[in-house]
Amino acid sequence: MNKQEAKEKMKALVDQLNKYAREYYVLDNPSIPDAEYDKRFQELLRLEEQYPELVFAHSPTQRVGGEPLEGFEKVEHEVPMLSLGNAFNEQELRDFHRRVTNGLQEEVVYICELKIDGLAVALTYENGQFIRGSTRGDGRIGEDITSNLRTVRSVPLHIPEKRTLEVRGEAYMPHQSFLKLNEMREESGEPLFANPRNAAAGSLRQLDPRIAATRNLDLFLFGYGQWEIDEIQTHSGRLEFLYEQGFKINKEWKKCQTIDEVIEYVTYWTENRRSLPYEIDGIVIKVDDLSQQEKLGYTARTPRWAIAYKFPATEAVSKIEDVELSVGRTGVVTPTAILQPVFIDGSTVSRATLHNADQIRALDIRIGDTVIVKKAGDIIPKVVRVVTDERTGEEEPYEMPTHCPACETELVHLNDEVALRCMNPDCPAQLKEGLIHFVSRDAMNIDGLGEKVIDQLFREKLVGSIDDLYRLTKEQLLPLERMGEKSASNLITAIESSKKNSLEKLLFGLGIRHIGAKAAQILASEFETMEKLQQATYDQLIAVNEIGEKMADAVVHYFAQEKVKKLLERLNELGVNMSYAGRPTDSDPAVSEVFANKTVVLTGKLEKFTRREAKDFIESNGGKVTSSVSKNTDLVIAGEAAGSKYDQAQKLNIPIWDEAQLERAIKGVST
Repeated sequence: MNKQEAKEKMKALVDQLNKYAREYYVLDNPSIPDAEYDKRFQELLRLEEQYPELVFAHSPTQRVGGEPLEGFEKVEHEVPMLSLGNAFNEQELRDFHRRVTNGLQEEVVYICELKIDGLAVALTYENGQFIRGSTRGDGRIGEDITSNLRTVRSVPLHIPEKRTLEVRGEAYMPHQSFLKLNEMREESGEPLFANPRNAAAGSLRQLDPRIAATRNLDLFLFGYGQWEIDEIQTHSGRLEFLYEQGFKINKEWKKCQTIDEVIEYVTYWTENRRSLPYEIDGIVIKVDDLSQQEKLGYTARTPRWAIAYKFPATEAVSKIEDVELSVGRTGVVTPTAILQPVFIDGSTVSRATLHNADQIRALDIRIGDTVIVKKAGDIIPKVVRVVTDERTGEEEPYEMPTHCPACETELVHLNDEVALRCMNPDCPAQLKEGLIHFVSRDAMNIDGLGEKVIDQLFREKLVGSIDDLYRLTKEQLLPLERMGEKSASNLITAIESSKKNSLEKLLFGLGIRHIGAKAAQILASEFETMEKLQQATYDQLIAVNEIGEKMADAVVHYFAQEKVKKLLERLNELGVNMSYAGRPTDSDPAVSEVFANKTVVLTGKLEKFTRREAKDFIESNGGKVTSSVSKNTDLVIAGEAAGSKYDQAQKLNIPIWDEAQLERAIKGVST
């Protein structure tokens, strides 16, 4: 066999084996015995060993390989991976339908899909090749887990479609794989995974892809981000297209013409979900027509055209062994019941919130009580009632303390609040919780600074305030538990990098009462610098859209504190950014005028900019970027291989720019 013959034979084997793998892993309908597949796989291996220069990128032998990674690279999603709003009962589903129909004023068709309980991922294909896989992360920034996703057999390494395509789905671990994995871990003395979801997430975040390959993960695709295939304008059509391309699509999806059909579908799977070989935690309902989706738009966090129905909470019986107190970053003291471990809806529960003193009195909670514990979705388990018939007389009534368990300061009620609060600004528990919040993902997002590391930093008295973080040295970190040379260096680098974060990250991280991530974004965008925000009056704050009275009052009160002024001075001296980076400060007036109040559509492949860069620029200059061309579109920017959107713009006589015109605008040159 000469080289050309070997190449042809290898290609034929690759195509055959990928076809057989799709039949087995995607279609669940194998056409050949396993032994025959193995025989052809071994033949391919022998040829690849003989001709390594001829190995195809989409060969099934390339799914597993490579050395362990040192860490995961960050990936920015060009189209954010948004979360969904939730519904918990029939009435909330009908309320969703009412909002949709009121917003559209026309007939609507829904697509219902099973909500897979796993790890959300995104797969990117260019020129038909799988080039990158990533986690959802915070919706904007995820982690590159390409090597691990290549080990998932239902992920095609090659698809027929040549245009750039980003598909999204849920990686999960089937029940059988989960049980087998835990059996193996038990035999080897390793801790067991609590549920298939945790097992899937843990497997895909293994730095060694060879470990991930042994975990028998699977993947359902149901969504998309970057999408250059303009001719398909329904969600159902895109699902069918993805299936034709070789992706594994959950076969249980259904098109529903009415909200009553949606509720029938929800009811059926609520009752029958345990029959599935994988975990689901609800149903996703989406408007099918993409132009209708566009019309409905988005809230700050969720699409208005979709909702997730969450299955009813599961309850279980346990016993209260003790009550533990925790002090939050705002000084609120929260009691938590320590329970006899009990399995509830896929995970073992040993702690449950008791909320506050009023709740304890209302339920008549006693240590030793038999109680009903409830868990709904990802909500913290809670004690809902006491089984009084089980009392023996040995149970001990519980009373909330009068002093802070962390610093002994007397606890108080503020403004008729139910919660007990510690008002000591130097309370170590508050300082620690505040720091945990400061480094969290939605705040300063400092990798490597988890709760355990912060515990050690406090214990070793290396930090006592936020600004102490920025004075840490590698030498100080090295003696900490599980902190090697590389980990210490990476942590110092991450801390240093966080100085460049935009103002809204810092604002949220400071932990101002009533100021969440969205409010922080609004304030940063409005005032642009920390100095201007510090000087803002109550009236100026209340005039800002979506900033309410409580928020405005909290901001004024916070910045009036002398200790806060000094903290911000120290952070500024340490080089922490105090400005909003989301909007150019010196936008060319001519450019702003071009995009101000304009609806813009991007189509085709841009060479010099990413879609995200172009979109951010347009929106920062007053424009709005949408995905479909209509009579309301003001401008279309067309890159290479622009498709039906270009044609539609021509039909409607909408101005069309090429990338050169966009580039001139971005450079601040008037067009």
